Amino acid sequence: MKMIVENIEKKFDGEEVIEDFEVLTKDVGRVQEETLQKILEENGETEYLKQWGLNGRTDAETFKACVPIVTHKNLEPYIQRIADGDFSPILTGKSIETISLSSGTTQGKPKFVPFNDELMESTMQIFKTSFAFRNREFPIGNGKALQFIYSSKQFKTKGGLAAGTATTNVYRNAQFKKTMKAMSTPCCSPDEVIFGPDFQQSLYCHLLCGLIFRDEVHVVSSTFAHSIVHAFRTFEQVWESLVVDIREGVLSSRVTVPSIRLAMTKLLKPDPELADAIYSKCLSLSNWCGLIPELFPNTKYIYGIMTGSMEPYLKKLRHYAGELPLLSADYGSSEGWVGVNINPKLPPEMVTYAVLPNIGYFEFLPLEENVNGMMEQANSPVGLTEVKLGEEYEIVFTNFAGLYRYRLGDVVKIKGFHNGTPELQFVCRSNLLLNINIDKNTEKDLQLAVEAAAKHLIDEKLEVVDFTSHVNISADPGHYIIFWELSGEATDEMLQDCCNCLDKSFIDAGYVSSRKVSAIGALELRIVKRGTFHKILDHFVGLGGAVSQFKTPRCVGPKNSSLIQILSTNVVKSYSSTAFY
Repeated sequence: MKMIVENIEKKFDGEEVIEDFEVLTKDVGRVQEETLQKILEENGETEYLKQWGLNGRTDAETFKACVPIVTHKNLEPYIQRIADGDFSPILTGKSIETISLSSGTTQGKPKFVPFNDELMESTMQIFKTSFAFRNREFPIGNGKALQFIYSSKQFKTKGGLAAGTATTNVYRNAQFKKTMKAMSTPCCSPDEVIFGPDFQQSLYCHLLCGLIFRDEVHVVSSTFAHSIVHAFRTFEQVWESLVVDIREGVLSSRVTVPSIRLAMTKLLKPDPELADAIYSKCLSLSNWCGLIPELFPNTKYIYGIMTGSMEPYLKKLRHYAGELPLLSADYGSSEGWVGVNINPKLPPEMVTYAVLPNIGYFEFLPLEENVNGMMEQANSPVGLTEVKLGEEYEIVFTNFAGLYRYRLGDVVKIKGFHNGTPELQFVCRSNLLLNINIDKNTEKDLQLAVEAAAKHLIDEKLEVVDFTSHVNISADPGHYIIFWELSGEATDEMLQDCCNCLDKSFIDAGYVSSRKVSAIGALELRIVKRGTFHKILDHFVGLGGAVSQFKTPRCVGPKNSSLIQILSTNVVKSYSSTAFY
C-alpha cells in the first residue's frame, strides 16, 4: 500500500501546476517584493552587496538606490575569483560549486556565470509549468521524446569547480531525469549517447534510437530549432546506413566510442520488418517533405527554442514537420530564466512568454526613440508591474545565483498580460547590431533582408542553408559583408540580384541615407563552401561548447578572428552591390 501512495505522490499533476501559476501571477507586486527580500536576506552579507551600503535593508527602493545596474564585464572579476577557488561569500551567501558557460558565440569566447541549486529549481519550475500548459492543449500519453540533446564535458576550473554549459549542468543533474520521467517524456536515447564525447556519433545514435522506438515517439525536440534541422539534414545523408543497422541488428562501424557501442548493442536487434517500413517511407517522400510525421507517426508536436536567431530555421523545420505544430520552448539564458510559454498554440513567430515572478527580481529599461529615429535607453528602469503594453524594454534582472541588477542584453516587447504578469515577445539582442555610423540594424533586420533576397533562389530550388554577417570598418567607407552557404550552385547573375536585394532590404533610415551619400560602402555578398557553417560549429565545440547550445553567430565581431578566418578561407564567390548606383 505504501508503494502505491508514494507513486501517486510522484505523479505529475498538470492542473495543480497551472493552479499554482495562476495564484503566483495574480499578486505580482507582492511576489516580486518577497522574492527580492528573500534574495537579499540570503545574500546580504556577501562582499559584493556589502560594498553598496544596504545595511541589512531588503526593500526595492533602497536596493535600486544603492546597487548599480551592471553588465557581465562588471561582475567578471568576482566570478573569476569564485572559479579560481575563493570560497568566501563573494556574490552568494552559500558558496557556488558549479559554473555555467554561456553560449558566448558573439564575442568568440564563452562567459562564466554562477549556477546553483536555486537555478536548478527555477529550471524545473519552468519545465513543469510549460509542460502543464502544453499538455493541456496537446496531451501526450506514456510516450518517449526523441530529444536531440548533447552534453559537453564538464571540466574543473582552476579552483576545482565543475564547469559546463548551462544545458550540461541541467542534464547532469539528477532532478532533470526525475522530472522528465514524471512528465512522461523520457528520452529515447541512453545516457551514453547524450553524454558521448563525439557529437556526430551521438547524433547518428539519437536518430537510430528514434527509429527503434518510432511508434512510441510523441515529441521531437532539442534545445534549439537549429539542432532539429541539422539532425534531419544529417538523416538525409545517413538514412540508408540506419536502415542497414536495423535490418541486421548490428551498429554501423562509424560509431567507435566503446560506451556508446555497448549501450546501443543492448537496444539493437535485427528487425527486417521495421527496416522495410522505414525504407519504403523514405523512398515515398518528395524532397523529404513531411519526413518527421512519416518516420514517427504518433508525434504530437515539435519542441525547441524557435525565436530570435532560430527564426531563419523555421522554414526548413516546417518542411520536415509537415502538418505537425511547432511549439516554441521557454525564455531563458545561461544566466537564468525569464518566462514561460503558456500559449503553446501560437506559432513561433507570435510566441510570448509570461514572466514567473518568483524566480528573480525583474526590472525593465525603457527604450525610447531619439531625434534620429533610433531606439535608445531611457534613464531609469521600471518594475514588473509598471511596464506598458506595446512598449519595448531591455531586461535587467536579479537572481538567486549572485547576479544583481544584471543587464541581460535582450530587448523585449510587452504583448499582453496574464493576470498581473507581463507577456513578453523577444525582439532582439540589444548588442547584436550591424552598425557603422548612424545606421543601426538588428538581428531581425538582417534576417528579413536575407529572407527577401533568398526569394531570388526559389525558381532554381535553392535555399540559404545558413548565414552570418560582419561589418568591415577597415575599408573606407566601411560596409556590410553577408556570408551565405547555399544548398547548391547558383548563377552569377542570380547571386548579383541577391546581393543588390540584400542591400536594398536594409530599410533603416540611417543605413539608406548613408548608402546614398556613400558614407557606407556597397554591401558585399560572399558565398562560402558547403560545410563551412559546420566548421564553425566544430570550432565552437572545440572550445568546450555544447552542440545543443550552439547558435550560429549572426554577426561576427572584429575581435572574433578565428571565425573570420574560417569564413574568409572558405569563400568561393564574392559580389558587390550596385543597388545604389
